[in-house]
Amino acid sequence: MIDPFGRKITYLRVSVTDRCDFRCVYCMGENPVFLPKREILTLEEIERLCTAFIRKGVERIRITGGEPLVRRGVLGLFEKLGQNIGAGLKELTLTTNGSQLAGMARGLAAAGVERINVSLDSLDPDRFRAITRWGDLAQVLGGIEAAQDAGLSIKLNTVVLKGVNDHELSQMITWAHERGMDITLIETMPMGGVAEDRTSQYVPLSLVRAALSQEFTLLDSTHRTGGPARYVTVGETGGRLGFITPMTHNFCESCNRVRLTATGQLYLCLGQEDAADLRSPLRATEDDGMLGAAIDEAITRKPKGHDFVIDRRHRSPAVSRPMSLTGG
Repeated sequence: MIDPFGRKITYLRVSVTDRCDFRCVYCMGENPVFLPKREILTLEEIERLCTAFIRKGVERIRITGGEPLVRRGVLGLFEKLGQNIGAGLKELTLTTNGSQLAGMARGLAAAGVERINVSLDSLDPDRFRAITRWGDLAQVLGGIEAAQDAGLSIKLNTVVLKGVNDHELSQMITWAHERGMDITLIETMPMGGVAEDRTSQYVPLSLVRAALSQEFTLLDSTHRTGGPARYVTVGETGGRLGFITPMTHNFCESCNRVRLTATGQLYLCLGQEDAADLRSPLRATEDDGMLGAAIDEAITRKPKGHDFVIDRRHRSPAVSRPMSLTGG
């Protein structure tokens, strides 16, 4: 699949649910309205869609949410998709808040998952609870330990929030690297579903990197994972530190991904509202001809880049849908 700007689309991010057992302040409101279950694709339908994308050249699939591991039966989906590894699919991964990992890590590893991303925004239990509203830090840390015991490679994702967790980043970097984990810092993005003023949360990672460089030796790295992060190696720890900077330096010129929601809507760009309905052709017939044509048509509409802006003139979200609907 080649988009209008010559970019090869090889990476599919799939949300299996908009539901989550946390209420992170940068992701959703405290009392979100979730989608009716009748609108959500079955796991069998999600598998069929993923298989269609693999046939069209997708090499990496990341399962997301919401929190994907709260979806009943989701391990069965991993097992089915894992059968494609080595037969077109190079990697099956997962982004999770870690709350369910303790009981599911071994099943994920058995299904063919080798590495996962875990969202972790603080190592302070009270601050972690304030950011997630409902989260229990001890439960997440236990899940991370279980995942490592199961042989999963872990990268931590930390959304940097001004005046909230930006002062503990060096501690988190050291903590992650001491335990053999990469860590990636992420700029908060202007998406809907939260009440906070975006300008109060946002801190440019260019400033964060400059501050960290006063404490650490940051060595440029050519390491890539297929996603948008750009990495450095921290000289003092030997570990990798990533930066995802959709605001200060977007990565649109090399975008290789599309996002499928739990309702079967294909978003060609995280920062644009345009989407293609794949649920209708999926359910119209068991033959995948109509579905394949819908995918092909959608790729022709992939935009050059997003419209994310955060400043005091742009307090409203760039897109109205919350991150939990599109998939993290």
